[in-house]
Amino acid sequence: MSRVLAQLMGTAEPTMRTQLQRLEQAAGLPGADIRLMMQIINETRAKIRELGLDPQDTTGPELYHTLQIRLQEDEARIRTALGLDAEASAADVITACKTYLSSVAMPTQSFVVKQPAMRALLKKLQPKTTMKRLGYRSMDSMLKHEPLPQLLAAASMIEPTEWQRKRLEAYKKLKTSNFEVRAATFLAPSIKHWPDIAAAYTEEFRHNIITLPELGAIVLLPIQQDMPGLAITTLTLAVQSINDIRALGSYLKLQQVRPDFGTAFAACIQNEPMAATELAGESLPWKVVQWFYGHGHSAYHPDAFEPHVQPEDLAWHEAEDMLVDLHPAMEFWQGGQLLALLDEGQPVSLNLLDVALGVCNKIEYANRIVHHMRTTLGRELLARYLHQDNLHALLLGKLDAQLAPEIAFD
Repeated sequence: MSRVLAQLMGTAEPTMRTQLQRLEQAAGLPGADIRLMMQIINETRAKIRELGLDPQDTTGPELYHTLQIRLQEDEARIRTALGLDAEASAADVITACKTYLSSVAMPTQSFVVKQPAMRALLKKLQPKTTMKRLGYRSMDSMLKHEPLPQLLAAASMIEPTEWQRKRLEAYKKLKTSNFEVRAATFLAPSIKHWPDIAAAYTEEFRHNIITLPELGAIVLLPIQQDMPGLAITTLTLAVQSINDIRALGSYLKLQQVRPDFGTAFAACIQNEPMAATELAGESLPWKVVQWFYGHGHSAYHPDAFEPHVQPEDLAWHEAEDMLVDLHPAMEFWQGGQLLALLDEGQPVSLNLLDVALGVCNKIEYANRIVHHMRTTLGRELLARYLHQDNLHALLLGKLDAQLAPEIAFD
């Protein structure tokens, strides 16, 4: 099983075997990896049958091609559900996605910087290159007329490295009083300067989403030409961004008793925050903890989280569930986040976002995307071991320690 998991995860087999042995020993030898592997095999075969293929002889290229066709068919369904016609432009698609995201019922609140505090910070930092690229003649005019998340998004793309360093230094001076709980906002800038500003970013990262966790905002960048799968890709990435924002927000809530809160906040913006625990010698990302509780792998534990973090703070959203509300045909993609077929030792992902990004960017089979499947599989594997009482007790103990000022202050 270590060989199969290593191939799915893209890890050297000896490394994967060592990691699994550590997890097995720490958890009391529960065999979670074997059960997870059998689940992946059986559910992948079921999905292949749903596509009208024979799971016994379907090749990787055949599955990849069929998934791409299915994604494009579902893209047409989603566009129709969004009120778009066949002549819709890329701008129309992005605007429709932004409108839908702003109206959909899901918890999006997070612990974020108050807008007056961020405005004062940007005014002090003077993002002059951004001011020129956006076509403003004065800093005051830009700060008055440009929506704050759009301004920060532009500055994050445009300003030089030294300015970005100063921004992180300024973040270190923020206090918990500069933060509040606020719902996520979605923006789709469309004025004439934005397509040129966004072009380099979308070319490099192959998507059009900028996540601003410090403001709880998601900016949908303009794209000049329509792309296959654009609606599904944009909506799926936006939900992923909501989860990223909320995971950071719950982590910051746990850190608010620290006297160096601003420093912790700046560190989180620069690098993914880690939980104050290890699992079999491996550091545990906070996002895995959020995903563990948000996915219902364990009941909420008030002693570990309250008074700072409430059950709703740990909710985790799946884009597939939201898309099913738009069209029932999207049920096919539910439950496929960690599924893949191994073909000649290499995975073909059934993860919706992997497939959508491949369609959107016209990626050939040899260069196929498997990143999001691997991320989800890694989280699920850890979650299966965290279910064990001894490891879960260790996690809860560390979470409780994070809330204790006398420990956090050390």
